[in-house]
Amino acid sequence: MASTLKLNTLTGASTAGSIAVTGEGNSTTTNLQQGIAKYWTQFNGSGTVATVDSFNQGGLTDNGTGDYTISYTNNMSNNDFSATAETKTHTQMIEAVTTSTVQILTMNASGTNTDDAIVCITVHGDLA
Repeated sequence: MASTLKLNTLTGASTAGSIAVTGEGNSTTTNLQQGIAKYWTQFNGSGTVATVDSFNQGGLTDNGTGDYTISYTNNMSNNDFSATAETKTHTQMIEAVTTSTVQILTMNASGTNTDDAIVCITVHGDLA
């Protein structure tokens, strides 16, 4: 028998912002909020830099060749979060993070900044 659960808000019973999910082996739990990406984007980093799609993105700044800064709509609680970057063809490096921004550099094999047509970033951590 299939069931459908429809709701608009999911809140923890004992702590509103904490929902435990039982793991695969039924012996451990994971905090649901810790596993959800708090920010992600895909943007075109060559030519006219533009966001293709995003979540929690406040802005995208082209600082020059292969150098971009992204700001969040909702800030992180600290700068100890995990930011992962991916590009289509080049090496990428997270250059700097703050509670409100992340800066990424894209480089060729020689270590020279270069633009890339597809740049993706995902951030996991705690929102402020």
